[in-house]
Amino acid sequence: MSNWVVSLAGPRHVRLEPCPADRLGPGQVRVRTRYSGISAGTELTLYRGSNPRLRKDWDAGARMFVPRQAGPAYPVVGFGYEEVGEILEVAPDVAGRRPGQLVWGIWGHRAEAVLPAAAAHPLPPGIDPLAAVFARPGAIALTAVLAGDLHLGDWVGVFGQGVIGLLGTRLAVLSGARVVAVDRMPGRLAHATGLGARRTVDAAAESPAAALRAESGGRGADVCLELSGSYPALHGGDPGHRPRRPRRGGRLLPGVRPRAGTRRGVPPQPDPAGGRPGLRAGPGARHGRPVVRDPDRGHVHGPGGRGQRRPAAAGEPRRRRGRGGRRPGVARPR
Repeated sequence: MSNWVVSLAGPRHVRLEPCPADRLGPGQVRVRTRYSGISAGTELTLYRGSNPRLRKDWDAGARMFVPRQAGPAYPVVGFGYEEVGEILEVAPDVAGRRPGQLVWGIWGHRAEAVLPAAAAHPLPPGIDPLAAVFARPGAIALTAVLAGDLHLGDWVGVFGQGVIGLLGTRLAVLSGARVVAVDRMPGRLAHATGLGARRTVDAAAESPAAALRAESGGRGADVCLELSGSYPALHGGDPGHRPRRPRRGGRLLPGVRPRAGTRRGVPPQPDPAGGRPGLRAGPGARHGRPVVRDPDRGHVHGPGGRGQRRPAAAGEPRRRRGRGGRRPGVARPR
């Protein structure tokens, strides 16, 4: 079988190129790709030419992008987000893997790949191979849901019903939450209903904040999961239309990091006060006292300031965990 790899020769210019087959080494397996998932965020920005890594380099020490002296990093060859395939060949020293076994992992958009056996994860019996393509997106959604600390009966607004958002909706429902799903596309909202959302809201036609408050009997959202990755979605529009403000003391989780000018071609909105663009909580946020959590870094942003614990609101019960303490990697306000 000939080996082929997907190559980005430039913005919006995709090619399928032949490539030599890799030699199988000790501890490795050879896999033929069945499915290869495309990231709707990172990979589409590479396709559009708006990804910062094309013109900047990541400085791991400073944890920031720095200007690149050379030109854009095209061609981009063999990128990929999640793959599912069948093992063709196994090195003699490999145990627990066999030819014909279905596995999932990350080896890029290519017909065939050689990778360490430990990186080829066997699919459990009875699992649809296509479902394994969602392992990494599912981890993103699961991180947001875990960081949201959902409780049985919580009212949860999930904003954005793309791949990550629909996964977040389903995981929140399975966690016992009552979910209100928000998007602007009717087809996505129909999927959210099928995944267990109590109510769906077309953000282009009605206020998600009003819908959440009405559905919860005036209580408002306990947790808001922002999974659209859109700056306008985070900003929430005009001051009278704040869809992401949870109830007093509620929690706001930006589970997908917005990328300027990448998701929907919309740049970050300028700060009217002259500051840098980014998330504006709006004039009502200080009254609602939401706690904003960054699930990537475990930071808490709330009334007490960055990384500080907020005091409990009047009449609000303190939530305690049983033995075992707080969840690792997530800063928990009290």
